[in-house]
Amino acid sequence: MMLQYIKNTLARNIKNSFGWSTNRKIVVFTVDDYGSVRMSSKAAREDLRARGLKIDNSKFDMFDALEDDNDLAQLFETLTLVKDITNRSAVFTAMSLPANPNFDKMRKEGYVEYKYELLTETWNKLAGYEGVGSMWKEGIEKRLICPQFHGREHLNVKVLMELLQIRDKETIACFENNSFGAISTKLYSTISNVAAFEFDKFEENVSLMQIAGDGLNAFEKVFGYRARHFAAPGAREHTCLAETLKKGGIEYLDSDMRKKEHQGNGKYKRSIDYTGKRNNLDQVYLVRNCVFEPNPFDTIDWVNYALQQIEIAFKWNKPANISTHRVNFSGHIEPSNRDNGLFMLKKLLKAIVTRWPDVEFMTTVELGDLIANTSKHN
Repeated sequence: MMLQYIKNTLARNIKNSFGWSTNRKIVVFTVDDYGSVRMSSKAAREDLRARGLKIDNSKFDMFDALEDDNDLAQLFETLTLVKDITNRSAVFTAMSLPANPNFDKMRKEGYVEYKYELLTETWNKLAGYEGVGSMWKEGIEKRLICPQFHGREHLNVKVLMELLQIRDKETIACFENNSFGAISTKLYSTISNVAAFEFDKFEENVSLMQIAGDGLNAFEKVFGYRARHFAAPGAREHTCLAETLKKGGIEYLDSDMRKKEHQGNGKYKRSIDYTGKRNNLDQVYLVRNCVFEPNPFDTIDWVNYALQQIEIAFKWNKPANISTHRVNFSGHIEPSNRDNGLFMLKKLLKAIVTRWPDVEFMTTVELGDLIANTSKHN
């Protein structure tokens, strides 16, 4: 146990030794999966469980649902409990998906073609989402939540359609429940079912570029502005997407520090990215260096774990870019899951402003702008 702790601490120090530096105490929350349906309701989850799908293997399949009015209202209340040195509340950069499968239309047409609907259409179809559009607008205006681009939808269209066309029982069961989580059938070792931009053969990136460009336009329709930051679902896109993203307005790219990039046919290329690094299109990489994933089934003290990571980031004069997921604050299926996540978030936020009273809460775009205006890393 002690050896593992030493290894983890060493790895976190090494991770923070690279890249853009600042004496300012900057904290960013980068939160994945907003806008994605995944599991449509508690009734859907229980039906899929009854059909033998392995729901209990993943907290995402158990709890992750489209954020509803209560989720957003309680999140905003939590974020406003603290203020930074500039008198601004904490803020979530919500890596968001503006579309979901049009389950109704695809079922009626026999799953012959992929069809999607905008998030605004999904809100109108589902119970409990009557006020969610206005909640999003309020949160954006008050700078409590800042949507950025996480792809068009949180699924791999190629894999999904192939599963539907062979009438995979798990996939059909999910679609009958207006959901796409919990599908364990795997067709390709190179593609996760929920990783939108993974591929098997390199030439598949042609269609992925089209999806990315279309998704950026859909994002603007839903949220009212162009996205400037991109984080791929599953974090496994190829760098060839960068030009399409750049043309669509993306200036900042999420990346793992140690990136394993698929080149096609199971061959991979490894590279090192760091916060502040620029690609040949002058897009700036943002690397998350802290993790906060409060899970009611974990024995980890997530608040102290996150604080330790923030402390290491600040020791190296790096911004603390905290990675987390919507599922931690999702209560549409189980309100107690949201209550636990927000309770832990509240503890973390209060501890941050107490330990570092000069902290600044930023969005990823604000951080990206600061980096772009103060450095020229190559």
